[in-house]
Amino acid sequence: MVIGCLQAKLSIPEAYNLKDKRAILRSLKDRMMNKMNVSVAEVDHQDLWKSAVLAVVTVAAERSVVDQRLDAVKLHIESNPRVVLVDLLVEVM
Repeated sequence: MVIGCLQAKLSIPEAYNLKDKRAILRSLKDRMMNKMNVSVAEVDHQDLWKSAVLAVVTVAAERSVVDQRLDAVKLHIESNPRVVLVDLLVEVM
């Protein structure tokens, strides 16, 4: 069993209050969970409306599957025009 964790620090320039931020993140998280078979949670900066830290976790029998899923998550975040990827940390155990 292989566990992969991705931590993404995001900037959200379009958010002007916490309600905007939550709507943007909800959309991003829902798409990742539905399309990529991953779990997603906001783990830091909950009270800041211009930034967020998301943790994405996936489990698979093979490392190649975990790597593919985490690469897809990274590409999905980078291709979203409503957020800017500031920092990324990936761990595979």
